[in-house]
Amino acid sequence: MAIDKKWLDEMEAKIPKGKVRTRFAPSPTGYMHVGGLRTALYTYLIAKKMGGTFILRIEDTDDKRFVEGATEIIVRTLKSVGLDYDEGPDAGGPSGPYIQSERKPLYRPYAELLCETDAAYYCFCRHVEHDERDHEDLGLVAETEDPCRSLSYEEAKRRADAGEPHVIRMKTPREGTTSFHDEIFGDITVENKTLDDMVLLKSDNLPTYNFANVVDDHLMGITHVIRGSEYLSSAPKYNLLYEAFGWEIPVYITVSPIMRDAQHKLSKRHGDPSYEDLLKLGYVSDAVVNYVALLGWSPGGEREIFTLSELSEIFDVGGISKSPAIFDIDKLTYFNAEYIRAMAPDKFAALAAPYIRAAVKNPAIDIGAVAAILQPRCEKLTDIPEKIDFFDKLPAYETALYVHKKSKTDEAVSLKMLEIVRPVLEALAPWSLEAIHDALMGLAEKLELKNATLLWPLRIALAGKAVTPGGAVEICHILGREETLRRIDIGIGKLSGGKL
Repeated sequence: MAIDKKWLDEMEAKIPKGKVRTRFAPSPTGYMHVGGLRTALYTYLIAKKMGGTFILRIEDTDDKRFVEGATEIIVRTLKSVGLDYDEGPDAGGPSGPYIQSERKPLYRPYAELLCETDAAYYCFCRHVEHDERDHEDLGLVAETEDPCRSLSYEEAKRRADAGEPHVIRMKTPREGTTSFHDEIFGDITVENKTLDDMVLLKSDNLPTYNFANVVDDHLMGITHVIRGSEYLSSAPKYNLLYEAFGWEIPVYITVSPIMRDAQHKLSKRHGDPSYEDLLKLGYVSDAVVNYVALLGWSPGGEREIFTLSELSEIFDVGGISKSPAIFDIDKLTYFNAEYIRAMAPDKFAALAAPYIRAAVKNPAIDIGAVAAILQPRCEKLTDIPEKIDFFDKLPAYETALYVHKKSKTDEAVSLKMLEIVRPVLEALAPWSLEAIHDALMGLAEKLELKNATLLWPLRIALAGKAVTPGGAVEICHILGREETLRRIDIGIGKLSGGKL
């Protein structure tokens, strides 16, 4: 069957031109790992900084790795972090379809075009091309001459058209070198004799990763390709394909891996967290995105906290490092605490509500008031339940907690303070935060005491903990008069030798 040159010309005419176009092209494998999120983020930032177009393309032709529902996870993740793509599976665009399996009819004509120009060949040998792994080629290496390589085009085409099982392989030059330029790693040259005759089209008529990648990038008008350093070894193969077609080569921007430590890459298989895991661990999306942006890229200067909009304005490829980045969970926790403290109170209250209710079942407790005392003291959302469980139920505690050198309290002093403060709170009206504060501060002043001498015993009696979000005033207000007096009575009973 002859190649439809008119169709090929029509495909070329559809290619968008004239502006920067970047793409995030993940395989739907079930989750968004941190490295994938960083690639998506940098791809988005380059497009936005240069007034270009950000595209989502799903590369799902590897059936062995495909996970049902993974595409939805990718789409949901990108949208949740604000990486809104201009073109994609659910957004449409001039270069669709944006799911690779739906583009299957596109690849064979281009592979056959390379055969016609002697840049590729039909191979009828029984090779294990189905054992390929995503972006790896396990084909014949250059030292092993494929007998099909020397078949005449006419004979090979006749056998292929007759239905004889075959693959299509790149006819890699045996002599000379292939060079490519990367914006981060500079100019790299490899000897062609080290390259294999990679499979372009498998016997099931599906493209290999490398071939589909090049064809799709060309037809979608991709100008800048951002990818991990594991793809550096494939770059010469990409260039040979671009040159064989006579197509313009995009700008390559390679980022180094994200490491768990100096020896090990971050890997979901080894228990390292994915983006979804980090959310489940109590990290907020904006903090994760900000931290991930700095894994291998520096904006210069001392500032570290940036919104996505600010990153879009300042991002510069020159700030990307060749060195691997170390994922530091403690640094991420610092970022997370900064973001939580900077949130609008109502936004934090909404995020914190499920975690608060996990520990505080009493409907009389005001979630908004609890959120207000948590926000300045919260590092991760998952820390919330253990910080506030005392609101629902006073925990068992020892009277040794009342002993506090800095507050100048011991058990005897604490008993006296609780006995003095109880009638003041019982008679207080109205039961408001301001009224409670003024009453307690006024009492301490009247007794010529340090505030802490009065408030430390009260906080222990109310919470049964030495460390709480908020102090005695806030806890009194949230618990309400009846529960506050009940807990003070329990404290008095403990300190006077009574029973609960």
